[in-house]
Amino acid sequence: RSNAAETMAWSESVDTLLANKDGLAAFRTFLKSEFSEENVEFWLACEDFKKTKSSTKIASKAQKIYSDFIQADAPKEINIDFHTKNDISQNISEPTLSCFDNAQRLIYSLMAKDSFPRFLRSEAYKELVKKHQDRNQKRRLSFL
Repeated sequence: RSNAAETMAWSESVDTLLANKDGLAAFRTFLKSEFSEENVEFWLACEDFKKTKSSTKIASKAQKIYSDFIQADAPKEINIDFHTKNDISQNISEPTLSCFDNAQRLIYSLMAKDSFPRFLRSEAYKELVKKHQDRNQKRRLSFL
């Protein structure tokens, strides 16, 4: 379970938030409520993809990411510029572990500048912080 300090720490940076299991879950729930969870799902898929060791898996995982997030009318299509999308489309037949890096950077930046600040202002985040603060308060009182 997250404590109040940990929940408050999520506000330090989008990295802190994404690195924390509970923070990531809360952020995903928030993005779902805004119909933009494809961004964090794409980012996570890229993180997983970069750890791929087997060359056969690289090709199949790259194709899955491409069909899920990049190609026109993909079910979870991310909002990236034409050039980035075009570069990926041209290189997808021989993917490398870095083939999604530019797109991932763009999506990360979008989350950091746009979704993350809105998450921190959201009622959902404020409620989580308050709940953990209340729980810590009760714990302290029970020791008295």
